[in-house]
Order: sequence, then structure tokens, then C-alpha cells
Amino acid sequence: MLTSNASPVAAPNAASASSPAQAAGQAAGPALAGNFNQFLQLLTTQLQHQDPTSPLDPNQFTQELVQFASVEQQINTNTSLGTLISLQQTQQAASALQFIGAKVAVSGATAQLSNGQASWSYSVSQPATASISVANSAGQTVFTTSQAVLPGAQTFTWNGRDNQGNLLPDGAYKIAISAVGANNQNVPVSTQTQGVVSGVDISKSPPTLTVGGQSFTLNQIVQVLSAGGGKN
Repeated sequence: MLTSNASPVAAPNAASASSPAQAAGQAAGPALAGNFNQFLQLLTTQLQHQDPTSPLDPNQFTQELVQFASVEQQINTNTSLGTLISLQQTQQAASALQFIGAKVAVSGATAQLSNGQASWSYSVSQPATASISVANSAGQTVFTTSQAVLPGAQTFTWNGRDNQGNLLPDGAYKIAISAVGANNQNVPVSTQTQGVVSGVDISKSPPTLTVGGQSFTLNQIVQVLSAGGGKN
């Protein structure tokens, strides 16, 4: 019995990025149509020349028709998914651009010392005594202090001087904060760094914000302390 040698085109991976998904869908569509037409021509030819004493099994062709239809539907679905992903990325880029010039707090412990100032935010859940240390990019501790803190968020601003009063060069500095409560029990501390959003990289997915020379995604923004020029 004559059978079709046309095979369905594999559907693109739905988890791929938007442009590859759309390109794969556009390329697969014509190929699938060509295979399907070839299959129909073979089916017509076979029906015209079938042996009356041994008719064709319609179940085989029905299954292949269903297979072609399923693959075509998958290609269309992946192409539509690629379009939705592209729209989502455009919305993310537009949202990220609104942060330019804004002062934000982001999850992390490293801040940039600039013009004799570096700031961090931190919070505790109960009254405590906090021990604070600042280290340079080489990991050397350059400043230590302690202070009483109240529950909630607060800001620690460092003037860029070590414990001997020497002004240190601008650059990245990392803070470490530990806290103990009234009964000398450890109190959890969450730390964020503060800075102004100086740039946005929309070529990445998701887009990243540049804060103090470091890159952060939108979901790492903990708080917007002041609006920037990108705000409408």
C-alpha cells in the first residue's frame, strides 16, 4: 500500500524567547502546509488506484490528518505565545525606563561611596542594639559602630571615613549588620542599599536597572524613596 512520506514539522519550543518563537512559527507554517498538501496528493492518488478487493484502511489516514492538525495548532499557539512574550517585554522595558533618576532601595548589602556618602536601609522587628561594620572591596573592615535601633525601617548613612577619621576613596563598600535584643537574643536584620537609578538595560530580559554601578532587576526594588525624571 502506498503511504505518505511527508512528516509533520516539529513544533517550536514554547519556552523560547519571543523573536525565536515567532520566527520558528513563521518558518514552520509554510513547511507544514507543503507537507500537508503532499500528503493529500498521495492520499488522492492512492484512493484513485486502490485495489477494490483490498480497500484502504481509513483509520490510518484519519490518524495522520489528526496529527497534522495538532501540529498546526501547536505552531499557531507558539507563534501567539511569542507575540505575548514580546508585548510583556515591551511593557517591562517601559516600566523600567520610568525609574531613571529615581532614588531607590534595593535588596543587597553593597553601596557606592560617592562624594563622601554611602547609604543603606535596614529593618528589625523589635528594639535591639545593632553592630554595624563596613568593608571595602578587598573585604577589609574599614569602619565599625553600634547603635540602638527601633522596630521598623531605618537608614544608615556613612560619611566615608574610617574609625581614625581618614577619608576613604570612592567605590563599592559592603555593610554587615547584626542585632541583639533585650535578652541578648539574636534579632533578624534585613538590609538594602540605596542609590539613584542611573541607567536601564532593556536588552536583557527582564530589564535591569543600574544603581551605584550595579545591576538590579525590577523585582529587587524594595522601595522608591524619591521619583526620578522618568516619572510622568
